[in-house]
Amino acid sequence: MDNDTYKLVVIVGSVREGRFGPVVASWVAEQAGIHGGFDVDGVDLAEIDIPLSLPAASPKIAGDGYPRPAGMGALTSALEGADAFIVVTPEYNHSYPASLKAAIDWLFTQWTAKPVAFVSYGGAAGGRHAVLHLENVLTELHAVTIRDGLAFPKYFTAWQDGRPLDSEAPGYAKTVLDQLAWWAGALGSAREAAPYPA
Repeated sequence: MDNDTYKLVVIVGSVREGRFGPVVASWVAEQAGIHGGFDVDGVDLAEIDIPLSLPAASPKIAGDGYPRPAGMGALTSALEGADAFIVVTPEYNHSYPASLKAAIDWLFTQWTAKPVAFVSYGGAAGGRHAVLHLENVLTELHAVTIRDGLAFPKYFTAWQDGRPLDSEAPGYAKTVLDQLAWWAGALGSAREAAPYPA
């Protein structure tokens, strides 16, 4: 945190061929830059080797000694240094991608007592089913999920030239970012004052 600027990590959750996630994430990062309250870092799970097989002990129990693959070092460091997160996710079969679940399961304390906002896209529901599941999972990791989010129904007709056609979308994004910045500040101060009792 520097002069009330928070380290925001925007995570592209889909690794599917032809995915739309990077387009959405790029626009979200642009909105965060316009907001001015964040230093934005992007993490694309398609660029990280995330195994599905996990060690016997959970990362919560193993702590700093958890044996993550070397290829996950950049992801672990990015999440460790973040003050806040935005997860960009599609909806697959009424839930979120396996790549995102694997990334979450390899980590634990990196999410603890930090705020997470969601930007989703999909068919008629705009990815809201995926977000509902993610809220449940990240609450288990002691993250704080933000109430407001962005959902883009029928994204395949709702975007043009890398931007949503809805003229109100930037205003909605600002609301999400305002809430995220508030929580980043509040939770950051709390973590500095005392260790979180996880």
